[in-house]
This record gives sequence, structure tokens and C-alpha cells, in this order.
Amino acid sequence: MRRKLAILTTGAALLAATACADSDSGSAGLTTITAGVIPIVDVAPVHLGVEQGFFEERGIDLRLESGSGGAAIVPGVVSGEFDLAFSNAVSLIVAREQGLPLVVLTNGVTTTGEQGADFGGVFVLDDSPVEDVADLEGLTVAANNLNNIGDTTVRQSVREAGGDPAEVEFVELPFPDMPAALETGQIDAVWAVEPFASIIREAGHREIASNFVDTHPELSVAAYFASEQRVAEDPELFEDVTSALEESFAYAEDNPDEVRRIISTYTEIDQAVIDRMVLPRFPAETDRESVQALADLMVTDGLLDAEPDLDALYP
Repeated sequence: MRRKLAILTTGAALLAATACADSDSGSAGLTTITAGVIPIVDVAPVHLGVEQGFFEERGIDLRLESGSGGAAIVPGVVSGEFDLAFSNAVSLIVAREQGLPLVVLTNGVTTTGEQGADFGGVFVLDDSPVEDVADLEGLTVAANNLNNIGDTTVRQSVREAGGDPAEVEFVELPFPDMPAALETGQIDAVWAVEPFASIIREAGHREIASNFVDTHPELSVAAYFASEQRVAEDPELFEDVTSALEESFAYAEDNPDEVRRIISTYTEIDQAVIDRMVLPRFPAETDRESVQALADLMVTDGLLDAEPDLDALYP
């Protein structure tokens, strides 16, 4: 039976953007545009880029809008509420296959590629009888959204370990609720991202899989994207946006302390946790091989009926 498809925000997302603004002529002759972002670690580079003036240098007043409402970000781009936005690769592939005219501008965030040292993973209680991820057959695993990048990549970890991913029961649970649900035995395992991954690790519980790494050691987890129509209306503007994003990624890669500092300005994560958690990587280029691997898994697990047209989404 095919799983119900849903257009969702990043598997690492706590919240998604719902605010809106129109592109217009901003202050000092700048062109004002709005980006739908989510208040998580992944979007630190774009916040740094605004702060460092990388957009302003190109005549752009980039307004970052965030709030609550998980399914709003992709339709918000299509409707013109946002000029660009951030979302995970699975959501974008599903949306494009459902006929929404989305196009990726740049990569958004990438796995560290290190087993046991990524910005997300699968965790069980320290005294759990589960020894490895293949033992999750017949058990419940929490993910923040179902039929998305979390459960898709966890299934691959189970498959790679020799287990049957079809025998794993996934339940939807917000990231902030996962540590308590794990400790009370409400679920058997959780897929968590930072800062919750560090909170669970520091409570003494065990990580049994690095699901992003198991999917591909260079997995491009998310991306910044826009609508084809909006890009066609002002291609020079979006060339400048892309250049500013790329400069922002380079700055973030070279300045991890600045990444940790900026996170405290747009999230409610305690600084002590920010200082300890694992940061993702921020290359500007998408690893197309890794996105293809993700798309193949989506077909294998029934999220898609046929091979998606990645060339249309990632031109």
C-alpha cells in the first residue's frame, strides 16, 4: 500500500515559515525579498550572510521569516509569499513530482559523513536490548514527520544492517518530545537531530545508527529553492541571491565559532548546548550522486511510484 504523501519541511525542522512579504524596493535602493527559513542549526549560514552584508553588497535586502506551520513553506514559495526558502531534499522531490514548479538554487546542509559524529542519528536507551539498528524490526521508532527524510534514511540504515525496514513501525513525534518519550518507554528508538541528539547522548543513551551517513557519506540533506516562475521573472536577482548564499556557506565553513554564536540569536537553544553539539557541513554545491541515492530509496520504499526527474529540480 502506498504511503500517503505530504509536503513537509526539513527532517531536521522544529518549525517552518508561515510569514509573508512582497518583493519591492527596500531602503537605500535595495531590493527587498523574503526567505522562508526554519529556526534550526541548518540555516545558520544564511543568518550569517545577512549579518555579514553578503546580500546587501549585491543590492539585496533579504528578510528572513520564520514561524510555525509545517506544511506552509513549499506552498508559500509556489504562491509567491516567499521568494525563496529552505527545505529538505525529500520534501522538494515529492513536491516537484506532484507538479509544483520548484527549482533548487544551492545546497542547504550536508552530513558530516562521520559515523557516530553526525548532526543526527538513531538512539535507544542505554539499557535497551537493541544492539544494532537491524534489531528495530517489530519496534517503534519516532521521527518528526512521516514519509520524509528521517524515516527514509533510517530505513536505509536498517536495510544496510541486514534488517527488514518494512517491519519497523514509525510514529510521528515532535523533536522536543523525543528525549522524554525515549526515557519513559513510550517508543523504542528515536531519530533525532541537533540539539536533541546531543541532549540524548549526554543523558547516557546509545546511538545505533548515523542514518544520513548510511544513506550516502556526502548526503545533501536540504536545499534553498525558489519557484521556476519567480526565477524566470528576475534571473539576475537570483544569480545574486545564489552568489550571496554561496559566500555565506563559505563563511560558515571557515568560521564554526560564528555559526555557534549566530544560532543563539534566532533559536531558543541554550548556549551551553550549542557549544557542545555537532555541526553539519555547509558546502554550496549539491552532491547529485547523494540526491540520486535518496531518490532511489524513495522509489524503493514507496514514497514515489517512479524515478523522479531530478534534472528539473536540480538544474
